[in-house]
Amino acid sequence: MRPAMAPLHTWVGVLFGWLLYFMFVTGTAGYLDTEIDRWMRPELPATHVPLPPEAQAANAITYLQAHALGARRWTIYLPVDRNEPHLRVDWSPRAGDSPQPVWLDAATGRSIAVRETTGGQGLYQMHWRLHYLPQAWAEGVVTIASTALLLALLTGIVAHRRFFADFFTFRPGKGQRSWLDAHNLASVASLPFQLMISYSGLVFVMFSFMPLIASAWYGLPPGSAGRAFYGELFPPMAATQASGRPAPLVPIAQVLERARPHGGAVAVIDIQHPGDANARITTTGNFAAGPVRSAGILVFEGTSGRLLAERLAGQSAPRTARDLWLGLHEGLFAGPLLRALYLLSGLLGCAMIATGMVLWTAKRRERARREGNTAPWGHRLVERLNVGAILGLPIAMAAYFWANRLLPPGIAQRAQLEVDVLFVAWLAAFIHAAFTAPATAWRIQAWCAALGFGAIPLLNAATTHRHLGQSLPAGDWVMAGFDLGALALGMAFALWAMAAARRGH
Repeated sequence: MRPAMAPLHTWVGVLFGWLLYFMFVTGTAGYLDTEIDRWMRPELPATHVPLPPEAQAANAITYLQAHALGARRWTIYLPVDRNEPHLRVDWSPRAGDSPQPVWLDAATGRSIAVRETTGGQGLYQMHWRLHYLPQAWAEGVVTIASTALLLALLTGIVAHRRFFADFFTFRPGKGQRSWLDAHNLASVASLPFQLMISYSGLVFVMFSFMPLIASAWYGLPPGSAGRAFYGELFPPMAATQASGRPAPLVPIAQVLERARPHGGAVAVIDIQHPGDANARITTTGNFAAGPVRSAGILVFEGTSGRLLAERLAGQSAPRTARDLWLGLHEGLFAGPLLRALYLLSGLLGCAMIATGMVLWTAKRRERARREGNTAPWGHRLVERLNVGAILGLPIAMAAYFWANRLLPPGIAQRAQLEVDVLFVAWLAAFIHAAFTAPATAWRIQAWCAALGFGAIPLLNAATTHRHLGQSLPAGDWVMAGFDLGALALGMAFALWAMAAARRGH
């Protein structure tokens, strides 16, 4: 079996390596999505006023009554933990309209003018939405890639005789063998995480890539069966239509008080048909309270506060198992130490894929050299484009952060322009790599990444008042941590560039 696994492991990596690398880099950034969000919205305050949730919710209701009175729906996001650190509201003017998000000062209820940006959530969502693709296409591609990753991991375990022994072996300066050692080290060190992340990623899209199971169970075509399945799994709770008769909302503090015994802290308040006699108030608990990505949901009558419906978290074992896999994948429950381990494991996953991509070309280049031949044109093209994939993506992410600071705050479609800058920069890196000798391209692009990240603290100081000179004395560790982290990345890429200059790669 082992001889058959090695070619399968190799070709799965070759065919899906660039896509998996993109998914891992952007997905790993997602473990710091809240911190990146905060840096990309420097207008937000460092800390929120420690008001009780009832007072914050009341301030949000007052704002919505003044600015979104005719809306079909209001949603209030309370700052319950690291994942939602600021009071935020949004509303939908009409059915099908995109929500209008607004950040509020928790103490006063006044809106905070915040630049339009996709922030850290934009990077996180890229790893499964693939941004420019339609959702169905993106889910299909991600499903295939996640399956390929799981297959590559399993075949890699079988194919390597000395899999765990190689964990303690690293021979620097040995060319192809050094890349193999680095690949083995990154793979073994993070193997439990990689197996978890690949399998749980498939759990995320299981309803999309296994539609025939629902079809067989319900005896309907896949589309109709899927809707029936979703309707049974996520049934509507006390749905109603607007009556057209105006009526005031019950004080929100009463609703939160009645919700507390049923599931603890409320994280989200959703109000349908506000100001109508048929208004409904839905409260949702904190999905990030534990590793099981689930929370209790309560529905109240909007005018009286009477409890109409309740859905408890963990009502069935299969659904709890699914929610556990989703929670482990996202890691929203993780504290600082566990989040650091998530981040380290994600970076090791990036290194595992990158070293595997380089190893494939290094093997073929070395084989051609021993035989006195020139490597085939396709192998040489992949070797060059590896540079654009591996170093071009960090360059593109640095460009994304630069665009956040340099694009005018009021420009139309600003958030989309930031994303466009990222992908244009990545395309430019691919083009540069395709027409440059690999040894030169590695060095130049490593220096570009070093400059892009290393200069971010200076860029931040030149464009905002939330620079290191202000954030460090104020104890604003999110802003300071981002700047210092970018500086550390810049130094790491500079060391890479100097090593590439010494070794010619």
